Amino acid sequence: MNESILISVIVPVYNVERFITRCVCSLFAQTMDAGVEFIFVDDATPDSSIEALQNCLRQYPQRQKQVKLLRHSVNKGLPAARNTGLQAATGTYIYHCDSDDYLESDALESMYNAAMCQEADIVWCDWFLSFEKKERYMKQPAYDTAIDALKGILSGAMKYNVWNKLVRRQLYTANNIRFPEGHSMGEDMTMIQLFACAGSVCYLPRAFYHYVRLNTNAFTQAKGSTVNKRHLEDVKYNANRTIDFVKMQTGDKVKKELAFFQLEVKFPLLITDSRESYRYWKEWFPEVHCYIGQNKQISFRSRLLQYMAAKGQFWYVWLYYRMVIRFMYGVIYK
Repeated sequence: MNESILISVIVPVYNVERFITRCVCSLFAQTMDAGVEFIFVDDATPDSSIEALQNCLRQYPQRQKQVKLLRHSVNKGLPAARNTGLQAATGTYIYHCDSDDYLESDALESMYNAAMCQEADIVWCDWFLSFEKKERYMKQPAYDTAIDALKGILSGAMKYNVWNKLVRRQLYTANNIRFPEGHSMGEDMTMIQLFACAGSVCYLPRAFYHYVRLNTNAFTQAKGSTVNKRHLEDVKYNANRTIDFVKMQTGDKVKKELAFFQLEVKFPLLITDSRESYRYWKEWFPEVHCYIGQNKQISFRSRLLQYMAAKGQFWYVWLYYRMVIRFMYGVIYK
């Protein structure tokens, strides 16, 4: 390990020419001047994203020696790009940043200081959900122990996003944890594996990351759209991969929470008006339906939606989507 590198920031790059300048400038403008390496992985992007990156680097010449630019000869997908970055990383900690999002200027320094203060393997923080005209503050829960944090993630109380967490690199290397190449949807479930291996953890109650969502339809399926079977296969693959890993690490310590996780994994299949999605919901993990209603970490509305679906009352599920979800993300947060 290169002892002088404290944080390796891994940034996959693909088709983000509209956004990457803001992302890169927010990284280069970090208050943490030394001890950081920025690893950009060009996943055979077909646009001018790399030119925009290089233009931004010229504005911050002091960062030149801290930058690694790695290239894929063909597009391999987001998990492979993250793995390429991990392989090249030398820092004590790993931080993932998506190239269409951006950071507050003191993000890395604040998270690293928290990690040092608490001797933490993982630090997580709050984040902003940024729409075209509005922004929501997304507060995360606090946990004192890694097992409690794991239970919180599996129960849906805390998100397993990659980009609001600083993770000790040794957790990846010692436990052979990598992102699932070829299975992009749900690839961030990999973070759950890291929590299953963590010793100490730390929550920092500030929002540093701006997660940009300009396409509000991405939250739900558009009316009349068909299910993307490849995406569903990826999600189920990553869910099963996660479940197997967590069971191997924890035994029966989080058995109930793993059932909650299975219900959470298929919950988006209810946030639609597609009967095909409802059919998939019924087919996925039916053995955990007996746990519906027990997870107090999610809202009563969500528990009710699952209950009605389990009873075959999909008219309610359809009505909820049309009256609540489409209005919320199609009007309020547009």
